[in-house]
Amino acid sequence: MTNRGQALSVLIVSTLAFTVCFMVWMMFGVIGIPIKKALGLNATEFGLLTATPVLTGSLIRVPLGIWTDRYGGRIVMTVLMAITVPAIWLMSYATEYWHFLFIGLFVGLAGGSFSVGTPYVARWFPRNQQGFAMGVYGAGNSGSAVNKFVAPALVVAFGWTMVPQVYAIIMLVTVVLFWFFSYSDPKHLVPSNVKFSDQLKLLKDPKVIKYCQYYSIVFGGYVALALWMVQYYVGEFGLDIRTAALLAAVFSLPGGVLRAVGGWLSDKWGAHSVTWWVMWVSWICLFLLSYPQTDFTIMTTTGPKTFHIGLNVYLFTGLMFILGIAWAFGKASVFKYISDDYTGNIGAVSGIVGLAGGLGGFVLPIMFGALMDLTGVRSSAFMLMYGVVWVSLIWMYWTEVRGRDLMTGKTKLQAT
Repeated sequence: MTNRGQALSVLIVSTLAFTVCFMVWMMFGVIGIPIKKALGLNATEFGLLTATPVLTGSLIRVPLGIWTDRYGGRIVMTVLMAITVPAIWLMSYATEYWHFLFIGLFVGLAGGSFSVGTPYVARWFPRNQQGFAMGVYGAGNSGSAVNKFVAPALVVAFGWTMVPQVYAIIMLVTVVLFWFFSYSDPKHLVPSNVKFSDQLKLLKDPKVIKYCQYYSIVFGGYVALALWMVQYYVGEFGLDIRTAALLAAVFSLPGGVLRAVGGWLSDKWGAHSVTWWVMWVSWICLFLLSYPQTDFTIMTTTGPKTFHIGLNVYLFTGLMFILGIAWAFGKASVFKYISDDYTGNIGAVSGIVGLAGGLGGFVLPIMFGALMDLTGVRSSAFMLMYGVVWVSLIWMYWTEVRGRDLMTGKTKLQAT
């Protein structure tokens, strides 16, 4: 097979593997609902349950990115997926809350696959196509939507315990397919004289920290809301689990699939321009989503009148759809920043940024639950995300926008 053919094969099979890994990683977003009911969990405990797999999937990202640089994505991805199979299967035998939390830590390793596939796929393509290639691979985020189609059907037909059993079989088959249709190229490895400590020094780079902040929104927020939305629809609008999962997929699916389009846009217009618009669209959507269902009474000339303000299920789903598209573009544009600025160390930097995004996906569901228990307002989750987006907009303005010509996108020094 030619090098071009190998590159396409690697891209296709890696995207498949990441889709399956993400589907497994998001499993609690659906099966957590019957588990919550069976165990009598409050919103905070439910948030911790859904977020636990995200923790290990996040913490493992930095070493996985570094190991990918050193040993190659093919072997690292294969071993990672194979390790998760027993844990996924054992999930169906859990009966106590701590069982789910403990086994969930091992299931969560699947989430680390992003830091393996990103540098592995990128190095098979020329620099002017890396944004698109990483975007196609990142479309594996659509595994979250696949989970929302598959898991509810299994839960209704066979009970929640069937979901981890089916997912374990799917993961095992994916391991075999990945091994036989992926390739290795020694030229893609980081030279042996590069030390582990040298790669970790990137944590001191202010630009890396800034990209971590961006990614904690577009990826961390995506993961958090993907886990939270099914139960949100059930609680806020009184829907059954299958309808709730279907509507939640309206956010999850474009948030994954359209990442490739975001990569193409980032290659064409630059990472900065795409990210800047992503943040503003997010700001608008989250502002509207934050408004709680409200009834208020005013005195009129004919007596008191009561009015209702709030999003119905159609407007809510439409805004979530737009937000999913924006974050799909943003996930790709952040990694375009990385491929442009850190060409020789994509694995280590993507691991660090992926860690930040994953930790956002871990912390946010717990905070969503805590805020809901504290205030009783479900839309408080969007209020929190609205504040986080404000931080990124201000940071981006002071470090990137302030010195640019608004019409040309060039720095003022270049313009002169």
